[in-house]
Amino acid sequence: MNILVTGANGQLGNEMRIISKETGYNFLFTDVVEVEGMETTLLDIADAKAVEDMVQEHRIDCIVNCAAYTNVDKAESDKELCRKLNATAPHILAEAMKKSGGLLIQISTDYVFGGDPYNTPCREDQKGTPTGVYGLTKLEGEENIKATGCKYVIIRTAWLYSEFGKNFVKTMLNLTATKPQLNVVFDQTGTPTYAYDLAVAIKTVLDDYVTEQSQSEYSKTGIYHFSNEGVCSWYDFTKVIAELAGNTHCNIQPCHSDEFPSPVKRPAYSVLDKTKIKEAFGIRIPYWTDSLKVCIEHLTKNN
Repeated sequence: MNILVTGANGQLGNEMRIISKETGYNFLFTDVVEVEGMETTLLDIADAKAVEDMVQEHRIDCIVNCAAYTNVDKAESDKELCRKLNATAPHILAEAMKKSGGLLIQISTDYVFGGDPYNTPCREDQKGTPTGVYGLTKLEGEENIKATGCKYVIIRTAWLYSEFGKNFVKTMLNLTATKPQLNVVFDQTGTPTYAYDLAVAIKTVLDDYVTEQSQSEYSKTGIYHFSNEGVCSWYDFTKVIAELAGNTHCNIQPCHSDEFPSPVKRPAYSVLDKTKIKEAFGIRIPYWTDSLKVCIEHLTKNN
């Protein structure tokens, strides 16, 4: 099976590079920029002709779209580019897969929720109520994919981190190591997700798809949720990061979201219900602190 991965130099894309070595599939890793030492094919996913040409040339059976505009605050003033990457580009990828009969695996977000007060984990069939441009455009991307009629698996995830790129874990490792005191919001609740675990889940979907590849329809087309197991606030998350790293001298205090002014209101509760993906694909999901420990061990070893 030939698989095209977009956003290959990002957090999830880099984890897909690692996962690819455990498969017998042919992977084509694409991005809009090249990184020294990383084999990358340049591709603008907002260019319909470029996407179609690459799909045809490499006989792509599946696209894993790890590319997105993810700067939540900046999205409020950069709406055009955000919509282009999060809504238009997924539609282009979906059209290419519709034409070739392939599968699109799209990564979406917990930010499609947040406008209504929730206190139970969000299900896949729950109405999207995004509070900002980022969540709105990601939800538009989902709808655009569904409208094409292609085979798709949309995976909503949350609070993604890894050893690669910029993320909350790496930021807090640095801050708790260098600051005597830190204030972190405690009124936003969700679940951290180790990008490697998400990549493993994507591989499971790919393996499952191979068994049905000859069929015109994929029986598991739909929207799924994936994050690690458990629930915490950003404050709790930071406390565990510091503890695992041995940064115990930093005085970490809880604070309210409004103490950090932002152009967008973030979801207060965006815990995802993962029952569907576990039952459909037989996936066992690690607890968030277990995966965080693995990531920090890797970061410490590499440094």
